[in-house]
Amino acid sequence: MAEPRARLLHQDESLLVFDKPAGLAAQGGSGIAESLETQAAAYAKASGKPPRLVHRLDRDTSGVIVLARTKPAAAFLSAAFAERRVRKSYLAVVCAAPAPAAGVIDAPLKKETRNRLDIMRIAAPEAPGALPARTQYETLAAHGGAALVRLQPDTGRMHQLRVHLAHLGSPIAGDGKYGGLLALGGAAVPRLMLHAAALELPHPDGSRVTFSAPPPHDFVTLAAPLGLGAALEIAYGPPASGPHD
Repeated sequence: MAEPRARLLHQDESLLVFDKPAGLAAQGGSGIAESLETQAAAYAKASGKPPRLVHRLDRDTSGVIVLARTKPAAAFLSAAFAERRVRKSYLAVVCAAPAPAAGVIDAPLKKETRNRLDIMRIAAPEAPGALPARTQYETLAAHGGAALVRLQPDTGRMHQLRVHLAHLGSPIAGDGKYGGLLALGGAAVPRLMLHAAALELPHPDGSRVTFSAPPPHDFVTLAAPLGLGAALEIAYGPPASGPHD
């Protein structure tokens, strides 16, 4: 079966922006025949240097992801992410409405290996290896045993949103690793219900740019019968992507 294809949202001399589908790995590795990196190689500049990832999305997370087309752009964008000058907005379908409905989850994370798999867990701030992690969240709609949540991570730790929501008692639907249900409202959850909806970041040319991607079909199809469809449409708004002043 062919790997899903990423949709190009924007390209210029410095960067490429894609709408990555769920199921496509961002980076190649052992056992990965095709990734966003390999698909983006078709957009290499005349020098032949392939575009470089400057941040990551989990394989089963869909949405906006950026690659740099030059070494200076990669250094600039990597620094912007490291210095938290990038604003990220995600949408998630969760298995229980968060309480309180909005707030900040400020809980350090630490990586562990269990059964040869890397996982993250909440840790005390003073624990060896603990990294600060902070997520802003807002419940957009709740109905029955599900809710639609908007998330804005202030840090970019591995699995941060997944672990923070599980810690709150509202794991992301489809997230078997961190306690998310695999069925909601009598329907199977097709994958991790997490979508990177928008990204605002500084551009190497000195401007700030915003890119967005609408929730994909599988996300909308699950949300609608759960009573979350109207809120999802309002949350995303009219599709738009590109630079602004």
